[in-house]
Amino acid sequence: MSDNVPDNITKVVLAYSGGLDTSVILKWLIETYKCDVIAFSADIGQEEELDHIEEKALKTGAKAVYIDDLKEDFAENYVFPAFRANAVYEGRYLLGTSLARPIIAKRQMEIAKLEGADAVSHGATGKGNDQVRFELGYLAIDPYIKIIAPWREWDLNSRTALMDFAAKHGIDVPVTPKKPYSSDRNLLHISYEGGVLEDPWSRPPEDMFTLTVSPQDAPDKPEIIEITFKKGNPVAINDENLSPANLLKELNMFGGRNGIGRIDIVENRFVGMKSRGVYETPGGAILRAAHMDIESITMDREVMHLRDSLIPKYSEIVYNGFWFSPEMKILQNMIDQTQKNVSGVVRLELYKGNCCVLGRKSDESLYSEDFATFEDDSVYSQKDAEGFIRLNALRLRIQKMMK
Repeated sequence: MSDNVPDNITKVVLAYSGGLDTSVILKWLIETYKCDVIAFSADIGQEEELDHIEEKALKTGAKAVYIDDLKEDFAENYVFPAFRANAVYEGRYLLGTSLARPIIAKRQMEIAKLEGADAVSHGATGKGNDQVRFELGYLAIDPYIKIIAPWREWDLNSRTALMDFAAKHGIDVPVTPKKPYSSDRNLLHISYEGGVLEDPWSRPPEDMFTLTVSPQDAPDKPEIIEITFKKGNPVAINDENLSPANLLKELNMFGGRNGIGRIDIVENRFVGMKSRGVYETPGGAILRAAHMDIESITMDREVMHLRDSLIPKYSEIVYNGFWFSPEMKILQNMIDQTQKNVSGVVRLELYKGNCCVLGRKSDESLYSEDFATFEDDSVYSQKDAEGFIRLNALRLRIQKMMK
């Protein structure tokens, strides 16, 4: 252990997935700190087998196991707020992993309080964003919590070393070929990075994709759906009211079978390096397109432009792990104010990787055919435009005249 490792640890709450890394971490914590370990697994829609996690954690040495279904909380209180903001990092990434970390950190800290634990632990490496997101969340909730990040402390720095540790301690790890990349899944998306993807010139293998079919293999017939919004949040698909988690799951199915939501990007990590990531966000891609469109007829121009100017900042705050920061609260409150009239229905066509808006309607619409028409009208005097233009051109004319 390094000199700055927390001491006097008696009980640790570990964010536990049941995979190789966190299984080894569980046993390593017990051996290194001679402490009790509480395993916590959050179900946020990763669709992974959770039935045997409790049995496996207890067998590895956990004193207790929490398995919490957080899918509705995740969709309603983390995904939907970000989509009300049209959040997108560096123009393309819909923040699937970034939004998942604060809800895990929050529940982990609640369990730490319930259990009287004096430390929390996670399996994030010392090179990525997740260590920052988890730990900023922990410290925002309890500034005195002790944090153990094994990847920054131990000498088990290879898969072989982890496998050897597991074998030595009788940890049941499935003997399967390692995928040539790592992946992380939740209700909003699935991400892939590392391994064969580290070469940004190399094309992702087609058999890697999980949520979406290739656009080339998508149906030859377009699929049309309607999404109903109320105050910026989606509430129904094709007139069927759905809970936040079920609505997002349904959109994932629509998008997935039509090849929508794949991106391949090189992004800037908060820690300073560039990283290539491939993402599938089928439901999120549809939802963002629909939300932006219903805003187009319900939101005031200057309010929209002001909010749009803050999208990069909002997205950076989420990406960098400052979900529980004061600046995030201020931004979210302001954005939610802009959504009070964002209600209505958007009709979309899904076809071979494309999501096209076919129409939109709203009782809160600011669009007026009487004003917008190219036909004869009695509500707008085109003559008024002359003074409007000349006043706006005044500074340009003066600048040229003075030269």
